[in-house]
Amino acid sequence: MKILSIFSGGLDSTALIAVLAAAGHQLRSISINYGQRHRREIDHAVQVAARLHIPHEIVDLSNLGAILTGSSQTDTALDVPSGHYTDQSMRITVVPNRNMIFLAVATGRALSLGFEAVAFGAHRGDHAIYPDCRAEFVAAMQNALQCCDYSSIKLITPFLNYSKAEIVQAGAAAGAPFELTYSCYRGGEKHCGTCGTCVERKEAFALANVADPTNYQS
Repeated sequence: MKILSIFSGGLDSTALIAVLAAAGHQLRSISINYGQRHRREIDHAVQVAARLHIPHEIVDLSNLGAILTGSSQTDTALDVPSGHYTDQSMRITVVPNRNMIFLAVATGRALSLGFEAVAFGAHRGDHAIYPDCRAEFVAAMQNALQCCDYSSIKLITPFLNYSKAEIVQAGAAAGAPFELTYSCYRGGEKHCGTCGTCVERKEAFALANVADPTNYQS
């Protein structure tokens, strides 16, 4: 199958493209600069795609950050909270309608390429805080993709019911280069070790019994 995968350069999306590639699909990957605080992740996406020999492109929507307000990921005046994804404090990291925007862009590109599907790495661990990673959202978007164009296109979310640890295990088995990935919401040179994505990343490697190659500040 010809699949265009939304690709941040983080742990989940890297595991996703590694798993899809190992399954023999024809892949391309797409990253979106939406003015995020942690846009350093896109540099890592470039490195991962090159390592896996997957064609990759970057869409510049950096002006979006100015209108997607109220999130610590687009407004540097807001502090990125420390803690776990299940903490209510993580709600400030929600970027309004981010995944619908990403899927709209990726679907348009996939249709232009004549591809059959779009993939993204939503997973069970995101459900507590991120509405646009839940099964209801995915089902609605699957329906929308069926009536957005003359051509039919699928939405693939193989990790939707996976825990983060299960994603690590699947990615490791598929040869995902986790040492090249970047997840930190604070966007520093090193992973901070205390923001929600860093805490969940540490936990996932530990629970998966896979060595964590990440260099954390703390």
